[in-house]
This record gives sequence, structure tokens and C-alpha cells, in this order.
Amino acid sequence: MPKMKTNKTAAKRFKITGKGRVRRGKAGGNHGLINKSRKRLRRLRNNDMISKTHERKIRRLLPYG
Repeated sequence: MPKMKTNKTAAKRFKITGKGRVRRGKAGGNHGLINKSRKRLRRLRNNDMISKTHERKIRRLLPYG
């Protein structure tokens, strides 16, 4: 049986945690940073988890994650 291919765009955006949950970065932290408050920028630095409903779809894109 051939190897499964990892979806490279998904691999760049998502990481699998030690417990098997899917982690993602938050949107909106790339440009226009002067207009955003310090508090907002601090929150954008932290990673977020994918909701349970989307987790199965993303795991299919990352077969070796």
C-alpha cells in the first residue's frame, strides 16, 4: 500500500498536541498592528485549539501528525 500524502498547507497551519488535539494560530496578527491594542496583540500571540467538529477533517489532512 502506498504512503499517504500529508496536505502541506494544513501542516503549516496546524500542529497536533501531545494529547492529540489540533492546535492553530489566531488570525489577525500580521499587519495593521499599530491600530490594535496591546491587550489584543497579547491575546493573538497565544495558540488556540480547533473545535471538536473540525478536528476529524483536519486529522484526515495530517495522517502522520
